[in-house]
Amino acid sequence: MRIYMQIPPSDAGAPKFYHLLLQEDLLEGWTLVREWGFQGAAGRVVKDHYPDRDSAETAMLKLRDAQLKKGYQVVFMQAQL
Repeated sequence: MRIYMQIPPSDAGAPKFYHLLLQEDLLEGWTLVREWGFQGAAGRVVKDHYPDRDSAETAMLKLRDAQLKKGYQVVFMQAQL
C-alpha cells in the first residue's frame, strides 16, 4: 500500500510532500516507510517495524489522517490486494 500526499506550492517555496509506503519484510513482519520534505530536495526517511499487517495499516492510516489535518492532500494512492 502506498500513499503520496502534497501541500500545494505557495509563494514561500516548493511544495511539501509526505510519502507512506507499507511493505512486507523478510522477518514475517511489516515495515512502514515514511518520507517527507520539500519537493526537489532530500527528504527525511523513517522506518517503523510492525508484527502484522493490521497494526501497520492502522498506524499508516493514523499518520495519513494527521497529515490531512495539517493541510496535505492525497495525490496518489495504491492499494495491494
